[in-house]
Amino acid sequence: MLELIDVTRNFGGLRALDRVSLTANEGKIVGLIGPNGAGKTTLINQVSGIDQPSSGELVFNGQPIHK
Repeated sequence: MLELIDVTRNFGGLRALDRVSLTANEGKIVGLIGPNGAGKTTLINQVSGIDQPSSGELVFNGQPIHK
């Protein structure tokens, strides 16, 4: 299971993600949709480890992804 808890990402004065929370359970398909500039790619970069969140927690199977 993947859990995102209050994930925020700031780039200087721009807040790309603002306290995003999401739970994706095992065996389920989850879609991420939104308009251009909504932060979809930024969110995927947090989950994949390309980028670090400014605050919040990312947990996969009970283990933190970022520290």
